[in-house]
Amino acid sequence: MIVSGMSGSGKSVALNTLEDLGFYCVDNLPADLLPEFVRRVTRGEMQPEKLAVGLDVRSGGDLNIIPDVLSEVGGLGLDPKLIFFDAEDDVLLRRYADTRRRHPLSHLGLALADAIGLERQALKPLRQIADVVLDTSHLNVHKLRRVVITEFGLGEASSLSLLFESFAYRRGVPPDADFVFDARCLPNPHWDARLRPLSGRDKDVGDYLESQPEVAQYAGEIEHFLDTWLPRLQSDTRSYVTVAFGCTGGRHRSVYLAERLARHCRERGWAEVAVHHRELD
Repeated sequence: MIVSGMSGSGKSVALNTLEDLGFYCVDNLPADLLPEFVRRVTRGEMQPEKLAVGLDVRSGGDLNIIPDVLSEVGGLGLDPKLIFFDAEDDVLLRRYADTRRRHPLSHLGLALADAIGLERQALKPLRQIADVVLDTSHLNVHKLRRVVITEFGLGEASSLSLLFESFAYRRGVPPDADFVFDARCLPNPHWDARLRPLSGRDKDVGDYLESQPEVAQYAGEIEHFLDTWLPRLQSDTRSYVTVAFGCTGGRHRSVYLAERLARHCRERGWAEVAVHHRELD
């Protein structure tokens, strides 16, 4: 499966979902390397049954070669499908404003609206040959994950989808959060010069936080809370729950807690669990 589309349209969410579903995923692969990548992966010892590759404007090169590249991949015995993710320009502008991320074409010195327009023009050859064009303008993270799971013949979505999100308070609380936990009361790795450049995904940060008794107590009490109440939220009328963790910079404590609680829920048997780090992703 080839995942492409506009920056900010949800490609990263889609690839993460596919990875959760057992796909071997690679993002931002140069298009002309795709056939050789497929040859190497399919001849390796693991030989994954399902592959997903992200190709977009970041890949560089001439995207007009994509049809020939996909034909070459088809000649290797695979049946490539191209999924193109799109969204309205005003939605993309708003998403970039909310996350304050840099557009991949911003290095050209363009205004954001112009960068989006240039990207749309560059990706036109991919959109024209896509097997599916998915407009995500009105989809949140939960709904997008469910579309990826159900629309592409990958199975049925579970009755309750969990999203664990980290954020920085200085940039506002995520508007769709169902539960919000404030981690600013916990020891801050930011003040350790060795840990400052890292994030809550890194082992050294995790080891530091896990050595703090108040962190263990804080996380343990939230685990107990979720174990008690998430099953009671599960119903045919409710399809997703967002649990958000905030700290000052959205880089260390909140990221660690989101990862830890997502891991805990997976271990407790929840089938559909996603993690989103707003200030990192």
